[in-house]
Amino acid sequence: MSRRNKILVPEARNALDQLKANVANAKNPNDAKYEIAKEQGLPLNKGYNGSIKAKDAGKIGGELGGNMVKEMIKMAQQSLNNQQK
Repeated sequence: MSRRNKILVPEARNALDQLKANVANAKNPNDAKYEIAKEQGLPLNKGYNGSIKAKDAGKIGGELGGNMVKEMIKMAQQSLNNQQK
């Protein structure tokens, strides 16, 4: 699977992949989008998915990315709270 998003800190790739898997309740980060699609009842198959609507693809990516951002914000808040104690 090709990655088009460039990570500013390449060393963070493994941690981001683990976060993606945790957010999607998947064992493998590469399966995260399939888990999200399954939860939403969207037909996403491994391989070519040219027949899926852009709106549906956006729902999958938006759900996954949005949940990752929410989780990172929660982690940052916890870290700040721990530093203030």
